[in-house]
Amino acid sequence: MNITLVCPTCGVLNRVPEVKIAASPRCGACKSALFTGEVLSVDEAALARHIAHDTVPVLVDIWADWCGPCRAMAPQFAAAARRLEPRVRLLKLDADAAPDTMARYGISSIPTLLLFKNARLLAQQQGAMSAAQIVQFVSQCRI
Repeated sequence: MNITLVCPTCGVLNRVPEVKIAASPRCGACKSALFTGEVLSVDEAALARHIAHDTVPVLVDIWADWCGPCRAMAPQFAAAARRLEPRVRLLKLDADAAPDTMARYGISSIPTLLLFKNARLLAQQQGAMSAAQIVQFVSQCRI
């Protein structure tokens, strides 16, 4: 079975055999790593592309630079990325630059996590969390 992944560098769709997902796959177009173990910063267009096309679950941190709890959670989210990738794609989206996303998902408080699978919202959680809590949140969704 193949997994579809959006390249975080060039945006090209890549099909990777599921058995090779843990072997550091690279983009067929630009040769960049498809997973880096780091959180990817995205805009609304890139978020929509990942949600629509990535066949691994997508976990999104909605945050803002001025938000104290968001800044406190940032290293925890990064630590969770190292634990969850390549089984899950971790993205962060600046709430101030994402009014459509904020409205679409009824987000009134940040940080907020959104978990998607196959273009469907599976779970939503508000509030700062530790890396262990983030991993547990994803695990509880049985993805």
